[in-house]
Amino acid sequence: MNRTGGTSPARIRRRDAMRQLLHGYHLRDSVSLAPRAPIGDALAAGTQAAVAALIVLPLALLSPWPHLVGFASLGALVALFARFAPAAQRRAQMLRVALLQVGSVAAMSMTAWLGLGLELQLLVLALLCGVFFLACEAGRFGAPGPLIFVFAASASMAPALSTTQLLERIAVTAVAALVAWLVCALSDPARRRRVSMVSPAAGAPAQWRFVVGRIIVGTAAAAFVTHAAGAAYPGWAAMGALAVLQAARMHLGLQRALQRVVGTAIGALLVGCLLAMQPSAWTIIGVLALVQVATELVIGRNYAIGQVLVTPMALLMTALATPAAAGSAMVAERVVDTVAGAVIGLVVWVLLSSERDRLHLQLHHSEQTAGRQ
Repeated sequence: MNRTGGTSPARIRRRDAMRQLLHGYHLRDSVSLAPRAPIGDALAAGTQAAVAALIVLPLALLSPWPHLVGFASLGALVALFARFAPAAQRRAQMLRVALLQVGSVAAMSMTAWLGLGLELQLLVLALLCGVFFLACEAGRFGAPGPLIFVFAASASMAPALSTTQLLERIAVTAVAALVAWLVCALSDPARRRRVSMVSPAAGAPAQWRFVVGRIIVGTAAAAFVTHAAGAAYPGWAAMGALAVLQAARMHLGLQRALQRVVGTAIGALLVGCLLAMQPSAWTIIGVLALVQVATELVIGRNYAIGQVLVTPMALLMTALATPAAAGSAMVAERVVDTVAGAVIGLVVWVLLSSERDRLHLQLHHSEQTAGRQ
């Protein structure tokens, strides 16, 4: 026994960790609300993202390349990053984020251009999950983190691409990212000046390597399992696994899984009702702008509430890019893939957990059970 009264780190087995993850207090913690951030800061960040979208999406639709509007929306997402950093620091960070976003589209599009099959593309996607996690931790970009880059990479998967299509995708994403950067650079002086609130690094580089390896395994497992089951968007399952595996602690990963599943289910129901009305592309753009502002106002309070709005954003962007696929099947698969990815990610974390991971879970469990006595 250690001084905390729990099992010594060497004797905390994976089955013990799984049993501790099944306690009901995790559900209670997943519905708790964080302190409200100043509404002005959240409103400013959401407005910047919405303005960027309202500029690049109509321009894409009115251009000779309206079929690339989905990639324009991916580039505009750059505006979501480094929202609490000082203006000068944010401009530099956003340039690096823009390079990563364009790089994600370019890397996955090149796999299609090279003629790689879906299985190899999924493997590349899993590797990119690890790369983007590491880049976000090293760059200290903060929320929304690597999921945005993985979403862009997943959306870039295709059976085949010509050289022209490859270059068009990269160019449109880059131009949209540049517009987002300009919108934020021009409007940042009006934001309230605050100290940086980006997420701290996860730990030492050695620990990063361990986490990156677990992320690659978990996201690959989620993608391949759902692909084998016939999923049309196995990348969504990889994203569900990544959302769990990128958490700093195992119990936080479980809370993130619960929040993502519940929020996604509710958000999918809402967007399903909207898509059933067969809205025009212009209506979808307007809803996207409103959702981006609303998301920034609530996501800091609780991740599940944020997912209620993030899910419509992702599905509406997919509907813009591929209108023929915008139906009930796509909406339902978003929920199924999210559940599968979250479950597989959590299982992989337990199986590949370190003694440090299980010790932190044991200490958290001891604190929670002692507090209830």
